Amino acid sequence: MSERTFNTLFMLSSVDGKISTGSTDQRDVDKDFPKIKGLSEGLPQYYELEQQTDLHSFNTGRVMAKIGMNEKKEIKKTPVSFIILDNTHLNKTGVENLIQKSKKLYLVTTNKNHPAFKLKKKLELLYYPKEIDFEDLFKKLKQKHKVEKVTIQSGGTLNAILVRKGLIDRVSIVIAPALIGGKDTSTLVDGKSLSSERDLQQIKVLKLRTCEKLKNSYLHLEYDVMN
Repeated sequence: MSERTFNTLFMLSSVDGKISTGSTDQRDVDKDFPKIKGLSEGLPQYYELEQQTDLHSFNTGRVMAKIGMNEKKEIKKTPVSFIILDNTHLNKTGVENLIQKSKKLYLVTTNKNHPAFKLKKKLELLYYPKEIDFEDLFKKLKQKHKVEKVTIQSGGTLNAILVRKGLIDRVSIVIAPALIGGKDTSTLVDGKSLSSERDLQQIKVLKLRTCEKLKNSYLHLEYDVMN
C-alpha cells in the first residue's frame, strides 16, 4: 500500500497538447471553446467526465484567479474538497470564496503573509517555509488527513514537476478536435526541456487503459503511468 495519495492528472487538451488557447491569463479553454463552432458542441462531455473525478481536487491559485474566484459573488457549496497551491494569486475574497465552495479547503503555500493565515480556523493550511515538498505533501494528505485519491488539474509547469517526481499515477485526458499552436502557450506538461541522454530517464512511459471515442470528434484517453 502506498504511503501517499493516488494521483490522477485530468485535463482538457487540444490535439497538439495545448491546455490553453493562448499565452496570457485572458485566454482560457473554458472561456474560449464555447465561442468556437466545432468545439462548443462537444465541450459538455468534458464537464460531465469532470463530475466523475475524485472528491479531492488539486489546483493552483493562478487558475482560481483566472476563473474569477477573487471577485465577490455568490458561491455554491460543492461536495469537492479543494487542495490549492498558492503564494500570491489569491486575495482574501478568493480564499473566502474557496472556503465557501469547498467541502474542505486545503491551502498550500510558502508565503508567510498569505491572506489564508487570517482565515486558518476555517481551512487546513499547509505551510512550507522554503519550497513545497510535494512528496511530503501527498504523504501528509493521506496519512494525516485521510485523503486517498486526488484529481490534479494544474498548469503545465506544475504538471511537469509532479510527473518528473513520479507523483502522477494515472493520466485521464479529454482531447478536443483542435490545433492551437504557439510555442508560449501552455501544454499538458511544460517544465525544463530535456537535453542529455541521461535526461531520458525523466520520460514517463504510459500504458493505455481505455480509449473512448466521444461525440463531435472528441476523445477520452486513460493511461497508467509506469513510474
